[in-house]
Amino acid sequence: MKASKLSRVVFDTNTVLSALVFTHGRLTWLRSHWTEGRCTPLLSRATAAEISRVLAYPKFRILRDAQLELLGDYLPYCETIEKIEPCPILCRDAKDQMLLDLAHSGGADILVTGDQDVLILAAQATFAIETPEAYRQRIGQG
Repeated sequence: MKASKLSRVVFDTNTVLSALVFTHGRLTWLRSHWTEGRCTPLLSRATAAEISRVLAYPKFRILRDAQLELLGDYLPYCETIEKIEPCPILCRDAKDQMLLDLAHSGGADILVTGDQDVLILAAQATFAIETPEAYRQRIGQG
């Protein structure tokens, strides 16, 4: 991969939420990473709906206006992939399959996740699958 090429990245829901909701958390740096155009986050209708759904969880106690504001800190920086094709790699957790399908369909370089059900598939994928910490080291933010 050329250094000048922006990485096409699929961030899983927990990674995005950690960056958006926990302003002093370990993944806060990701927010500036995508807002400064240092990567191209990929999004599908399914992943956008999942992020919206999880932001509305009562445990977060985030008012609807604040949810929309947080979405505004992510969605505009994403490239939406309209045509989603099934990834030939199947995840044992069907809820995570949408991430693999998005990475496959969007020509992702990297899928960033903390989910072990997805991480164990790294050797089978044509794109990298790694933790947020490994991604941070890859891009020289660590």
